[in-house]
Amino acid sequence: MSKYDDQDIMMGDKYENYYHDIEEHGVLAEEQKGLKRDLRLRHMVMISISGTIGTGLFLTSGSAIAIAGPGGALLAYFIVGVWLVFVCQAIGEIATLLPLPGAFNAWPARIFDEAFAFQMTWMYFLNWVMTIPAELSAASIIVSYWLPADSKFPPWVVPLIIIILMVGINLVGVKTYGELEYWFSVLKVLTIIMFIICGILVDSGAVGGVKYGMDAWHVKGAPFNGGVLGFITTLVSVGYSYGGTELTGVTAAESRNPHKHVPKAVNTVMIRIALFYLLSVFLLASIVPYTDPMLINADGTALNAPFTIMFAKAGINAAANYMNAVVFTSVFSATNSCFYVSTRMLLSLSRNGWAHERIGYINSRGVPVVALAIVSAFSCLSLITIFVGSGVVFSWFISLVGSLIFQSWIMILLLHFRFRYCWKKQGRPVQDLPYVSWGYPYGHILATVIGAVCIVATWYLSIINPPQNPGPNATPDEIDSYHKLRNTYAQNLLGTWFPWVGSLVLYFGYKFVKKTKLIKAEEADLDTGRFIPTESDKIDLYNERPLWKTIVSHFV
Repeated sequence: MSKYDDQDIMMGDKYENYYHDIEEHGVLAEEQKGLKRDLRLRHMVMISISGTIGTGLFLTSGSAIAIAGPGGALLAYFIVGVWLVFVCQAIGEIATLLPLPGAFNAWPARIFDEAFAFQMTWMYFLNWVMTIPAELSAASIIVSYWLPADSKFPPWVVPLIIIILMVGINLVGVKTYGELEYWFSVLKVLTIIMFIICGILVDSGAVGGVKYGMDAWHVKGAPFNGGVLGFITTLVSVGYSYGGTELTGVTAAESRNPHKHVPKAVNTVMIRIALFYLLSVFLLASIVPYTDPMLINADGTALNAPFTIMFAKAGINAAANYMNAVVFTSVFSATNSCFYVSTRMLLSLSRNGWAHERIGYINSRGVPVVALAIVSAFSCLSLITIFVGSGVVFSWFISLVGSLIFQSWIMILLLHFRFRYCWKKQGRPVQDLPYVSWGYPYGHILATVIGAVCIVATWYLSIINPPQNPGPNATPDEIDSYHKLRNTYAQNLLGTWFPWVGSLVLYFGYKFVKKTKLIKAEEADLDTGRFIPTESDKIDLYNERPLWKTIVSHFV
């Protein structure tokens, strides 16, 4: 919601006073210098969609149903979705006001404590830079589907080619990144729409010859399988599936008109969650029983992916090949976003004095080239798939990234509460915000409670039921089973606790060295880096369009 109306545009007085005040007190933030504002509205909306829809939905949504049952999986997606809606609202409010490359990671240095911003930015950088090997490992698995069983094709070739392409794309500039994400997102959205239509037709018996209805919800053990433990086990994988929606806050720094684009992007989150995730999971859970072993998709390929199962039941024989292609483009898209976000986080770290100053160098195209070189070098970790196997790498990184996403979301909500407190203490009315998040404070309190419960639940899950050594008289099968359980347990421990232990070390280490102090609310800097719209930006804010385009924009 904007505080401006048509009368303001016609009269101009309120605009002139408001923006004159910003120009008088606001200053361009150091980390914004040199960037190009080349992202349009369609880019912003589709980048947000592209960040949400990926391998998490296409490959792992079936395992959530298998573990927690149809009701447990749907509830997990709904609860985490509610949390995410208000996280995006918090991002929308502050990113519209302060469109910084570091986004929500840079806010603590303004409103709370510089040590907190140092910790958040480094952890968020690690989140995305570690996602690169995870995605590239998945790319090796996906391509292997098209290769013969006895193929000697080197598994490192595919990640290497993608890395080279990513470097080229990111060197061109942010506009190319936005354009690619737009078209990748179009393909994903079309695939989900096809899936939903097929799901409705298959479930009703209109195609496939079998009427499923809600039979899968009445299988023994359904709708909730595994009780509370089964439910919380799915939370991290669901969080991983949703991860990336917060990209709107990062891309705001290179949006042509953050006052228009950021609110448009965050306000479509709820509809996208309901349509793309909840409806997809509901239809899949209604047709395929949670006991079907194909849902686990143990090999991580498109052959047993949930969407492939549905398309196959609809009689689409080429479903596996089509889904494999879609998943591959999703991996390519996700890697593209990883490179973009990682380089912007390094830029923010450098420009704020939290990393070497040379890392913040930006060329004439607005590309942080030194940061890009560092991210490219780190992405070569994906090449270790040659030695340990792509599936192993993917599962380890998923554990880490899922927990890092949870940490970022809960901190964003806490920072939003602090931001509102600072805004109020400085005597600024809420109406002066270019965008006001709806549901505040009750929705944000609910989301914070949900987030805290999810995080504590994952902590609990990581420490219970440690594997027991079978002893010296164990059979080879028992020893092999023990080793697998031990590796899984260690993976869960590392994935769950590393983000929190790492954050504490970074926060207190920086605080000890730099002697930082809590920023007083009255002294919080809420002006440096504020977006100052031009006259054309103000008019664009109210540029009317046909009703059908407005309706479609909420879905795509």
